[in-house]
Amino acid sequence: MANKLQVKTGDTVVMLSGRDAGKQGKVMAVSPKEGKVIVEKLNMVTKHVKPRKMGEEGGIVKGEGAVYACKVQVVCPNCKKPTRVGHQIAEDGTKTRICKKCGKTL
Repeated sequence: MANKLQVKTGDTVVMLSGRDAGKQGKVMAVSPKEGKVIVEKLNMVTKHVKPRKMGEEGGIVKGEGAVYACKVQVVCPNCKKPTRVGHQIAEDGTKTRICKKCGKTL
């Protein structure tokens, strides 16, 4: 069974720790099996790449690195504050994510 993450692709999140602490970014990818997320323009890492094919260039490539999902927190689009994610089940049986601070839908 895969781990359940509170963060979804497209959410705006704030980094809680590390060199990018306090910065906001958009979630590009989520990996529930590893419990990690990739956030746009945060946790940038450099990678040394060798040329593999004829004519291909090698060099140093910058890209976003994966970060544990527990190190980020969802930012509510309504109250613009980092918040925990709650769940609410409607009368018709649909489950929605809600902001724990203002109570509105995420």
